[in-house]
Amino acid sequence: MCWSAEADLVAGAGIATVGTACAARALRAGRSGDLPLAALPLLLGVHQMIEAAVWASDGGTGPAVLLWAVVALPLLALWVPVGVLCAAPKDERRDALRRLMLPLVAGAVTAAVLGRVLTTRPVRAEIRGRTIGYVVDLSYAPLLVAGYLVATVGSLLLSGDRGLRAPGVLAGAGALVCWTLWRLEFVSTWCAFTAVCSLVLCRVLAGPVRVGAGVWAAGGVDCPGRVTVPADTGCDAHHVTSIESGTRTMSVPSRDARDPDARMRPP
Repeated sequence: MCWSAEADLVAGAGIATVGTACAARALRAGRSGDLPLAALPLLLGVHQMIEAAVWASDGGTGPAVLLWAVVALPLLALWVPVGVLCAAPKDERRDALRRLMLPLVAGAVTAAVLGRVLTTRPVRAEIRGRTIGYVVDLSYAPLLVAGYLVATVGSLLLSGDRGLRAPGVLAGAGALVCWTLWRLEFVSTWCAFTAVCSLVLCRVLAGPVRVGAGVWAAGGVDCPGRVTVPADTGCDAHHVTSIESGTRTMSVPSRDARDPDARMRPP
């Protein structure tokens, strides 16, 4: 984040704490596919704390600067599109791969180029008032920035999940604002903005269970299928008796033993 080492440290610690809880919730719920995205706030929170060390060292070219650049540049370009693909429901993974092919390729190529740059050229941080600018010699910088944004913002927008599109829209808007106001400090300010936006992911991943092409309504129970089941239905993955693809009718046992064949039909 901009402004000061203290701001980076406090904000980073708060975001990392929320991210830890988000990742732990995904693990407890058995949603291993959600883990990369659930852990993103944790990663970005730690990233902000690393920048606090950059502030404390007055910039320069130390280890904290290099570590910050590794996370901000090649790692995020690959982490976000891969995380979005992993979060896709298993029965739609192939369709998700087709939708995300462009962000995945853009992320892989961008990460490879940026990783090569960081291993062969120095990165220097410059304190500029209340912001930090990171200086590295990049060839074809506009193309790399475009590939980076396609990989990160584009993967969220193309995810096919309405919940994931929200942080994608916020990150895209943040990129525009940061480029307009702090062009020379774009990477630092945008990473700070996305760290805050990543908290939206915790809300998305903690809410409805994304199954198939549908999304469970808030308060529903984690039951398979493409319908919304009220929280008092009491079904689980082992209790579903049938899903009729033609009518999309799902049979589930009622909590009341007198009605074992209760049927729920989507609106």
